[in-house]
Amino acid sequence: MKTTPFQLDGEYIELCNLLKLAGIADSGGHGKQLVAAGEVKVDGQLESRKTAKIRAGQSVECRGAAICVKAA
Repeated sequence: MKTTPFQLDGEYIELCNLLKLAGIADSGGHGKQLVAAGEVKVDGQLESRKTAKIRAGQSVECRGAAICVKAA
């Protein structure tokens, strides 16, 4: 699984926007579709909230890719 680090600028980022900015989803809407389809895990647990607040230290998995969120 490919792991991509993501530098967090604020306190959190919404899950659908993270998927877009990390290059997994083509848009925020596509990110929401991935979450709705059950293709996204946060910290190893299936996540169903499209706008879940992802904070530094968390990891997101989707379609064989992993995102490691780090503080700025």
